[in-house]
This record gives sequence, C-alpha cells and structure tokens, in this order.
Amino acid sequence: MSRTIFYARVSTNEQTSDHQEQQARQAGFEIDEVVTDHGTSGVTTKLSERPNGKRLFDMLREGDVLVVRWVDRLGRNYQDVTDTIREFMRRGIIIKTVINRMTFDGSTTDPTQQAVRDALIAFMAATAQAQAEATKEAQRAGIAFHKEASPEKFKGRKPSFNRATFEQVVALLNAGQGHSTIAKTTGLQRNAVIRIAKDPSKVEATFTRWEM
Repeated sequence: MSRTIFYARVSTNEQTSDHQEQQARQAGFEIDEVVTDHGTSGVTTKLSERPNGKRLFDMLREGDVLVVRWVDRLGRNYQDVTDTIREFMRRGIIIKTVINRMTFDGSTTDPTQQAVRDALIAFMAATAQAQAEATKEAQRAGIAFHKEASPEKFKGRKPSFNRATFEQVVALLNAGQGHSTIAKTTGLQRNAVIRIAKDPSKVEATFTRWEM
C-alpha cells in the first residue's frame, strides 16, 4: 500500500515545520507521515546527508508520494536537487510540490513529456540555487553596509570588565572555584562569571573586536 510522506526542512533549531505541514494539508494533501530536518542548510548539506533526509531514501518505496513545500526543501544546490529527484523517480516514487502543485513522475514514457518534465526539474533546481545565492549576497551586502554605518553595533556589547579580570576568572574556574565564590573574589556579577565559564572563547573574541 502506497503512502504519502511530507518532508520539511527548517534552517534553524528554533524554527518549526508546522506551517509547512499545515499549508500542505490545506492544499488537500492527505499525509501519512511527516519527516523533518531542523537546523540544516539546503545549500551546504545534501538531502542524503541530513539526519532525517537520509531516512527518506530508506523508507520510500515504489508507488509512494513524497510531498514538499517546494523543491528548495530538498536542497538549494542545483546538482544535488536534480540528482535527488531523478533518483526518487527511478525508484518509482512520485514527487509533488505544494507550491505550484508540480508533479514529477518517473513513469512517464512519452519522450516529449519526459523532456518537459526534465526541463522543469532543471529550471526549478536552478531557481532554488539562484535564490539561495541572491539571499546570501544580500545578507553580505547588508552586513557590510551596517558595519560601515554602525561599527559599534557589530562589535557586540562592550565587556563590563577588563582582560585582566577575565583572565583571573578563567584561572579561578580552572582551579575549581564556584561561580558565587569567583563573583565575590573578582567583584563581577555572578551572571558574568557564568557567561565566561560557559564560553570563554566567545568572551575572548569580544575583547579582540573591541581591541581590548
């Protein structure tokens, strides 16, 4: 018995795929199972290398339907997306998109229909990569502009203590002293000591940005 699997990808662990699933169900898809990858990049991580993306290659069978919001959920790299879709089609799996209601079916035998289908796959995969590259370039340009306009903003908050105090805290932490004891010894707030203990390299980077 064939199944309909909905695959979602979100770029950060804080995001959820609920809206993608809701959009699919509202479009009329009857979903048997939802597979989601959190905090994965569609540009740098292939579908087959994602924790749950690679599950699809094991769980999908001939006759199953794979639903995605759009092809960019499978990836934003042209070669990876086209290879993935064609691999699934060779296995007899049908891929459908919620946006534009596209269907990619490997059972098509008419050469003209195959040519149209393959051209659509190539176009959509190329569009996904182009959008990713445009977004990245816009982000770079925006960051560069704001760095020049407001350099202080990109340094982060200036440390309320100097490097000598920071090094003293690190030394006391290494000696096994507790956060409260270190706070009393150095005069820092306990929360500041905890931040240093949690990620001293991050504090060190802040000192570097502020040239302290």
